[in-house]
Amino acid sequence: MSVIVYTENWDGKFKKSSYELVSYAHAIASELGVETIAISIGQVPEDQLNVLANYGANKVLCVKNPELAVLDNAAYASAIARAAKANNAQVVVFANNFTGKAVAPRVAVKLEAGMANSVTTLPLSFSPFVVQKNIFNGKAQGKLQINSDIKVLSLAQNSFGIKESNVSLTIENFDAQLDSSKFNTELIEKNTVSGKIILTDAELVVSGGRGMKSPDNWGPLEELAAILGAGTACSRPVADEGWRPHSEHVGQTGKVIAPNLYIALGISGAIQHLAGVSSSKVIVAVNTDPEAPFFEAADYGILGDVNKILPKLVEAAKAFKAHS
Repeated sequence: MSVIVYTENWDGKFKKSSYELVSYAHAIASELGVETIAISIGQVPEDQLNVLANYGANKVLCVKNPELAVLDNAAYASAIARAAKANNAQVVVFANNFTGKAVAPRVAVKLEAGMANSVTTLPLSFSPFVVQKNIFNGKAQGKLQINSDIKVLSLAQNSFGIKESNVSLTIENFDAQLDSSKFNTELIEKNTVSGKIILTDAELVVSGGRGMKSPDNWGPLEELAAILGAGTACSRPVADEGWRPHSEHVGQTGKVIAPNLYIALGISGAIQHLAGVSSSKVIVAVNTDPEAPFFEAADYGILGDVNKILPKLVEAAKAFKAHS
């Protein structure tokens, strides 16, 4: 019996989100009295795999089929489902990110398992198996009971935290026995961006909306982000108007993020935007409109012209860095 957790890697390295997943899976496994097994797909150095023991992984299954060098949702799902069956998994855990949203439902079908996405806590009970999850675009929490023998869960980012649980670890190779003729994804070209914080991994994010008034006013926002070591983001209208690249668009139709701090500058806070940032631990909103919806969702609000307040935030950030 086991709890299986898929630990995604980026160019052979794990990120904090992977450690949070292993921490979460280990906590469930401890309640069930079973072992925690991490699945790693691709070429990952042994020193990276060993780190997973710090967060509770008892075993790592390494799937190194050459065909899996490129993400193929169907193939990844087959590999993970076979590993789950081979290790008598009771629960299979994914991140609620792009990969998890694509692969987890396929795994659930293959395992004839009930599934809950965007789970935010440990199961509220194990018999019956009840979980708490985000509903209504993160504006409320719902409870879901899963009655199947195997359960598939995807964990909302930054909802559980990273918890160290040093255990002994074994590393094994796992042959997924995949039919290469059924692979449908081919990598034609790969373009990478260096020196820029990836939004979905950023712990701090500074974001701008139409209240910035012009694409020429983005300098202080970028300066503030650089001082804080934060990622930069924007609302959909800003991306649609070409002020900022669509890769920075956060919201229901853009990237869904969950940083520790989200600073919204000149963004009204429409429900579509809030759906992408509502899981942020702390939200700071700056807007001239006292009725802006963002003020209801924000932990801190500043009423005023963002282009007058932003330079003061930059100076405050500089002073803080100088004395820290």
